[in-house]
Amino acid sequence: MKTGKVGLFTIALGLVIALLLFIRLVFIPANEEQASVLGKAIQNIEVASAVPDFAAIKDVSEKKRQFFEFLRPSIKHQNALIQGERDFLIATRNQIINGKSLTEADEFRLQQISEKYQYTLRSLTIKNIDTLLVRVDVIPEEMVLIQAANETGWGTSRFAREGLNFFGQWCFRKGCGLVPQSRTDGLSHEVALFKTVEDSVASYMRNLNSNAAYSLLRSIRADLRAENKTPRAQDLVYGLINYSERQEAYIDELLEMLRQNQRFLVGNNEKTTAA
Repeated sequence: MKTGKVGLFTIALGLVIALLLFIRLVFIPANEEQASVLGKAIQNIEVASAVPDFAAIKDVSEKKRQFFEFLRPSIKHQNALIQGERDFLIATRNQIINGKSLTEADEFRLQQISEKYQYTLRSLTIKNIDTLLVRVDVIPEEMVLIQAANETGWGTSRFAREGLNFFGQWCFRKGCGLVPQSRTDGLSHEVALFKTVEDSVASYMRNLNSNAAYSLLRSIRADLRAENKTPRAQDLVYGLINYSERQEAYIDELLEMLRQNQRFLVGNNEKTTAA
């Protein structure tokens, strides 16, 4: 009699264990997959929440002001970093002229800067440092702001809201970004995703300062520097001829936006005299 009870208990326990294993194999992986998808959704929401809802701002002037103020700190910070690199290169140039040797730390930093701007520094000469200085230079804040406004529809585009991409930058590895809804058949590019606004601005500036497509921009800027003139947005915008397939029409549009939005572009939103 006791043996019968033990047998029934053992069978019942085995059935419970089998049922638990079945649930574990069938249902839990699906739940984990669902959690993974949910995690991505939460991440997208978090990224989107980092960008103000510019589309909800009905007053056009206020929208422009807030958009520029949102981006301006990141632009200033990146330009400050670039200026620091440029100052270091100028100091290095002076050391070479004066016949002074560089420290290991200086040589390491010089190599880092060269790699960042995609320039192979084969030897430590004045000519090579001057060539690198053409790349390592600040981008006028006004031009950055206007291009961001143009590329994102004043911060309302899907790419700005979901990917923190304010300059329409592409990437070419599957899954690296957001797939454009209007992508031409046969093309495989995606619109790059960035973790922060700072990353987006930094990537954009590095692109202008190193990509062969913008050598004209760097040449114009270097010529102005040689004349002891400060490069302005309205001067360098012509160097963006290859930024868009629209080319001249794109340049004309940016110049018009610069003209129309001058009062919002001045630091601290100071009023400017109408031209």
